[in-house]
Amino acid sequence: MLEQLKGKQVLIHFLDGTHIGDGILEEVDDKFVKYKTEYQELYIPVSSIRTVSVNLKERQKPKVGFA
Repeated sequence: MLEQLKGKQVLIHFLDGTHIGDGILEEVDDKFVKYKTEYQELYIPVSSIRTVSVNLKERQKPKVGFA
């Protein structure tokens, strides 16, 4: 399933509640995932991942101010 996400920008949520974003899923193995950000190259065990999400569309920011 993760093979389909190779080369896409994803957000990874971990079992301990933390997450990492703004990176690209480069390689997928049955034990590890290679995730690359602008500053780091991470090798993440698949067993520590809770979910992987992909943004399909940019969210519109709410307009704030007085008209």
